[in-house]
Amino acid sequence: MALDAFEKRVADFMGENALFAGTRRVLLAISGGADSIALLHVLLSLREAGCVDAEFVCAHVNHQLRGRAADEDEAFVLREAAKCGLPAVTARVAVRRCAERDRLSVETAARRLRLDQLAEIARCHQCAWIATGHQKNDNAETVVHRLRRGTGFRGLAGIWPARRFDNGLTFARPLLCVRRDEIVTYLNARKLNWRQDHTNADPAYTRNRIRHRLLPALQRQSDGPLIDTLSELAAAAGRLFGDIERQAVRAQRQLTERLPDGAALDAAGVAQLPAPVAVELVRRELVALGCHERDLSRKHYANVLGLARTPTSGKKATLPEGFVAQRRRDRITLASPRPDAGNSERTRDFEPVTLQIPGTTRCPGGTIDARVRRRGEIEANEIAGDKSPLCEYLDYDRVGQVVVVRARRPGDRFWPLGTAGEKKLGKFLTAARVPQAVRNDLVVFEDGERIIWACPVRISERVKVTEDTRRVLQLKVTES
Repeated sequence: MALDAFEKRVADFMGENALFAGTRRVLLAISGGADSIALLHVLLSLREAGCVDAEFVCAHVNHQLRGRAADEDEAFVLREAAKCGLPAVTARVAVRRCAERDRLSVETAARRLRLDQLAEIARCHQCAWIATGHQKNDNAETVVHRLRRGTGFRGLAGIWPARRFDNGLTFARPLLCVRRDEIVTYLNARKLNWRQDHTNADPAYTRNRIRHRLLPALQRQSDGPLIDTLSELAAAAGRLFGDIERQAVRAQRQLTERLPDGAALDAAGVAQLPAPVAVELVRRELVALGCHERDLSRKHYANVLGLARTPTSGKKATLPEGFVAQRRRDRITLASPRPDAGNSERTRDFEPVTLQIPGTTRCPGGTIDARVRRRGEIEANEIAGDKSPLCEYLDYDRVGQVVVVRARRPGDRFWPLGTAGEKKLGKFLTAARVPQAVRNDLVVFEDGERIIWACPVRISERVKVTEDTRRVLQLKVTES
């Protein structure tokens, strides 16, 4: 099959960025809008032409923000996937409830829940890559949004063609080389339909104001196509940041030391680094300790780097979420806060232990018995009944291959059973009014990607037993 110019450009972009390299199955995030429908049909054409060698699974996340229209979007995606002969999975999330509970904007809550659901669907269907329909206009809007808020080279790089996350999944954006108007032309030429989302015109959302007001105003003052110019700027910043990142990784190996409650940086070594490299080094260390990157500002980084240039031992810099940087002789320590700092909490600490499944595993303070049982062997009231808090039942096929039992860590996050989305473990324990004695003895069961049980309080929503469960992992803790 011959590719047209639009498809050829996407194919070349994918080749340049090694998108989907070595994978056998890709999850396609399909909202039903023009961009995602174009993504679906372009990738099908590229596969037919032999440019892509992978199976596709469609995924749709219903945010439940637009009532009947959102349900119609979901039905449209299911029909479109069926016409293309592809399997499709849908999920529904309570965005408004999550936004109100966690004090987030609707945009941020929707993004978090959507990413969580896509990651979960990808894991269940053995997809190592997730493809989204982001294109040049989205990239330009992202760059402008970050410029307004304040950003460095990393933020200026906008949306990356591919980005690997800590959970092992890689997000790919094959359409990042084309504009929105080119996508519409492509769809019209093939008489392909798509869904319109009226909230995309709502000026209450920051991105919409940038899209419909700020960028058009800037374009009127520009000599050339602004979207292409901003996209090229993002690509150049991405290449520059790539060099910065590589230098920061080398410096991290040479200048950092792990501490029980944080990390230590060689002050003189940090002071000699180029400022962008030093900032990236500090960012990597703080994020690794559990500090959320979105909370870190230029001022925070400047304060930490200021400690590298001052010989005054004991001087401190306060960081978000209770993190503290301090000059201690020839080092700068980055200390993570105690869980729920400000109370008398004292959590147990021990080396992580890998669970034997099935089998019995000895841990500090007791033993853990792990059994794999058929769903039909277990009565419903056995799972949902008045069982011991030290005994839980999980969907075995939703649990990773390796389960580790460990102590709590600052910044731990998980999705508690019965809630709308992920949250900080400490905040959940506070909101659930878990007694202090239970918090002190709480341990975490983790499958390498996320917490599956905060024992003995609650399991994760992601691994709950449902009607579709085939195998159940029964975990029983016996304290010594």
